[in-house]
Amino acid sequence: MKKAQWLGHPWLSLLLGTSWLLLQHTLAPVHVLSAVAIGLVVPRLLHGFLPAHASIRMAPALRLMGVVLWDIVVSNIVVARLVLGPLSRPKPAWVTVPLALTHPTGISLLASIITTTPGTVSCTVDEARRHILVHALDCSDPAQMATDIKTRYELPLLTIFESAPPGNGDRP
Repeated sequence: MKKAQWLGHPWLSLLLGTSWLLLQHTLAPVHVLSAVAIGLVVPRLLHGFLPAHASIRMAPALRLMGVVLWDIVVSNIVVARLVLGPLSRPKPAWVTVPLALTHPTGISLLASIITTTPGTVSCTVDEARRHILVHALDCSDPAQMATDIKTRYELPLLTIFESAPPGNGDRP
């Protein structure tokens, strides 16, 4: 087979092989060979299910990763106070976030980021209506939460995956 077919997803191959070695806690030759085999075979078996390789911009991706990690830490503290606070009265809400993203991987990442951040869960991505439905544990202003999600997460994802961020007409 061609090299491109076996290494159609080199980052996934590297991630799988590295993860295997980390799980084994050793660099014994048998485990290194297993890591190489897993890194080559698994992406090849999943080739039909994986999207075509997307070129991404690394600098915005790293910035977004920092924002998401920061938001996860802060959200954990906020949710802990909300849940454990004796006088807290959460205001759950459903928030509709219109999508400017069209890249399938970008939309999946947006849904994952929302779900990973404590206090919010992405429930449905409606491709026909171009929005994502989010359940928030505590939200007094759904419009502001939608704007925050678009600004903090969707706009960087547009920069990472698509050629240009949307114009002002695409923002909420």
